[in-house]
Amino acid sequence: MSSNDISASPSTPRSPAADSPFRSEPTSRDEAPQYVLPLVVHIEKTAPPARTDALRTAARAVLVMLSDERSVGEGEWARVMRDWQDARIRKVVRRARGAEWRKASALPGITVTGESAEVRVFPPVPLDGWPKELAKLQVSGTDLDDPEPPAAPDRSAPVLWLNPELDMSAGKAMAQAGHGAQLAWWELSDTERKAWREAGFPLSVATARAESWRELTVSGLPVVRDAGFTEIAPGSCTVVADHPALRRG
Repeated sequence: MSSNDISASPSTPRSPAADSPFRSEPTSRDEAPQYVLPLVVHIEKTAPPARTDALRTAARAVLVMLSDERSVGEGEWARVMRDWQDARIRKVVRRARGAEWRKASALPGITVTGESAEVRVFPPVPLDGWPKELAKLQVSGTDLDDPEPPAAPDRSAPVLWLNPELDMSAGKAMAQAGHGAQLAWWELSDTERKAWREAGFPLSVATARAESWRELTVSGLPVVRDAGFTEIAPGSCTVVADHPALRRG
């Protein structure tokens, strides 16, 4: 400041560290046409969503988009989804309220709701080719708070752990949570993806304890290392995607 065929597209293999879509240094992904996945969070002045619920809902929105029947196989969004995943994985979160939200909701996309949050995710668009209804929305102004301390994460379900040393706006953190969910999705088997989807993509988002953060980053779980386009330094570890199926031991 989100199908009948659950398998990933053939052009989107699991992303090895050497070809991470989030690396700050140049990779082969930079040679492909660049796209961005737009997410719009519904923020009314009088009833903003809770921060943690917004992060959780954004992550679920990305998973819903990845698994939607229109995004895979011969679906209407499949080509642009493949092109987006073959390049840098960019996500941008913008905010909308009132008429802005209604106009955004009329565009092709998927709205995902949480306990207090609504996030609409759209098929990827060219980096410089946003629809006018989305291009005019603001990136700033997504500084959300949790009115009450969030519940402890459910370790029996996936947890997206945030770096306790980074200070990110809610919009930035929403995008990073989406990155973490996507990396976990790529690492799962078709059977594991299907089970997660059929369960409704349960997940938690929580800030890791300082003493456990380093252990998480070297545990073998998927780690998001930000390219440094906004807010934080290139190469910063932002999220560890702790899915039970990916835990070692």
